[in-house]
Amino acid sequence: MGPSPYPGSGLFYSHPILFLGNPPWRAVFLMARGFFDMDRNETELEIYRVLMVGVGGLGVPAALALGRAARAMVVGLIDPENVELSNLPRQIIYRTADIGQPKVTAAARALVEDFPELIIETMPFRLEPENAADIVSEYHFVIDGTDDPATKFLLNDTCLAAGRPFVYAGVLGFSGQAMTVLPGRTACLRCIFEQPPGQDEALGCRDAGIIGPVAGAIGSLQAEEAITFLSGEPTRLAGKILTYDALATPTTRLIEIAPRPQCSCGAAAHAVLDQPGSQPRKTL
Repeated sequence: MGPSPYPGSGLFYSHPILFLGNPPWRAVFLMARGFFDMDRNETELEIYRVLMVGVGGLGVPAALALGRAARAMVVGLIDPENVELSNLPRQIIYRTADIGQPKVTAAARALVEDFPELIIETMPFRLEPENAADIVSEYHFVIDGTDDPATKFLLNDTCLAAGRPFVYAGVLGFSGQAMTVLPGRTACLRCIFEQPPGQDEALGCRDAGIIGPVAGAIGSLQAEEAITFLSGEPTRLAGKILTYDALATPTTRLIEIAPRPQCSCGAAAHAVLDQPGSQPRKTL
């Protein structure tokens, strides 16, 4: 987080506050019930930073699950969309009064009210090739809550280049899947699919729809992967893909994914499929 606009002071607040961070496109929400020393740096406070790309069907349950972990943490929310009426049935963080507001702003206000341990950074725009590297490099772990293949592969490539672990997920209809990628150690998305599917090959959520409880289960699992990694424990989905089908039996499968030898991620030379957990990085 950037330097405090109130240097040399601690703050007492019983409601959310907003100020612009550094870089200037980041807005920061925090709730301080008691004393929060904004001049102490993150490393000293041991506050980890998690980036949530997309605050929709996957991102909302993941963000709520991070809050319920009751740990001090910075959560970055990036999403270009505004809240719509159709979001309310399954994206339960939003209310009718939020319609028309940026999703990141509405979600940030709700999160800091319910979970005062969180500091929320909001970015009301799209993750694109021009900004992805700068944004991703400022976080310890990334959660993929996007719903289009192009952004998923951009996130994959950016996290690999920055050395940032991330958890991929996708939900469509009654099914969902998730996989954690540890750069250089476990298979990445391009180990499975060399190229993202074309627009005419991939159905999106607006076309096929998603079932709210399925997205909730997968999003919560993503948050669990983030918390497990940041705790220094082996993650369950590193080097494995979990598939979930609410209509089939069995409902879940966990499949090991070997890195593709020709993939540029380089994980094939250092594959660790037994216990691929890693100690988190405490500094950026």
